[in-house]
Amino acid sequence: MSDGIFTLDAEIRNDLGKGASRRLRHAGKVPAVLYGADQKAVSLSLSHNKVFQAQEFEAFYSHVLTLNLEGKAIEVLVKDMQRHAFKPLVTHIDFLRVDAKKAVHTHVPLHFINEKTANAIKVLGGHAEHHMTDVEISCLAAYLPEFIEVDLANVELGQTLHLTDLVLPKGVTLLELNKGESHDLAVVTIKTAKGPKADDADDAEEAAAKE
Repeated sequence: MSDGIFTLDAEIRNDLGKGASRRLRHAGKVPAVLYGADQKAVSLSLSHNKVFQAQEFEAFYSHVLTLNLEGKAIEVLVKDMQRHAFKPLVTHIDFLRVDAKKAVHTHVPLHFINEKTANAIKVLGGHAEHHMTDVEISCLAAYLPEFIEVDLANVELGQTLHLTDLVLPKGVTLLELNKGESHDLAVVTIKTAKGPKADDADDAEEAAAKE
């Protein structure tokens, strides 16, 4: 994947309000706001085609993006993005400035690996029940991962992996665990595949024999 997809040209917009935003969208632009790092919020506009192309990549939501604004390169994270209710349109974005010296808080996706080949699933017939698909992390921008892997290769049938079982990249912490031991939430469980109970199967055999 080219990092160029995550470099977006932005323009400052002074025409504000719902009507102005509507006009921007009709012109193929996306209204946006840039805030954070103890600086004044700035209203922006970006090319909808460029934004829509970039947001199709999963990493768009956790990757440090670069905004080219008035000749300056500004590193940002997507903090919120609004979409049209039924059309394939991005209607608004909130960008957060990134300070290289301060930890950022953001959500990153979980990638479950070796799920199809895990012994508990492939051989013993279990199935993975995912309790969460992303986690909220804290780290410096330099350590920000695009995703966190959850390896199911050696997870046993009936076993549950919790947040404390995740292998985190260098410099990354889970915000949920900062709340105490009771927040060591379940991430994934390998459950036994549903099927008729043994007693039910025996009863069925007995009924067939009597016929």
